[in-house]
Amino acid sequence: MAFLLCCQDGASEASRKTSSRTAQPEIFDGAYNGMGGESGGVIGLLEVIESDFARLEAETVAEEAKAKKEFDDFMEDSKVDKAAKRTAAEHKTRKKQTKSQDLTTAQADLLGTQKELDAATSTFEKLSATCLDTGASFKERQAKRAQEITDLQQALEMLQSEIR
Repeated sequence: MAFLLCCQDGASEASRKTSSRTAQPEIFDGAYNGMGGESGGVIGLLEVIESDFARLEAETVAEEAKAKKEFDDFMEDSKVDKAAKRTAAEHKTRKKQTKSQDLTTAQADLLGTQKELDAATSTFEKLSATCLDTGASFKERQAKRAQEITDLQQALEMLQSEIR
């Protein structure tokens, strides 16, 4: 009770100070009347708080549901994407192994073919010396052939003269 009296004394003192002011500051157009139309006291204030809380709760629940749906969609998309990438990686790994085996086979074939080429080149070089006599010109060979024919004809005449 003493508290109420003290509060009432403080309120009456504040009202005396307010009423003692007779001049309004120039910034106000008129006297402050308060929230006359919305005066519901403590119950009205609690009702406003309750409605604000209900609205905030509804918004939060809706946002959480939306965020959860977005998260679930993202996780589903991520699972699908992860599975696709895993499959692609496995396919590429198998393809790499196949290409590696093909490369090893091709290198072995190249080595064998190179050995065959080296052998063929060696044989060609050996045979080209005997097959391609590029030392004499055409006129020299023609003269040599004519001389050989003449020598053979003389040898034939000698053999025929001895037989007779």
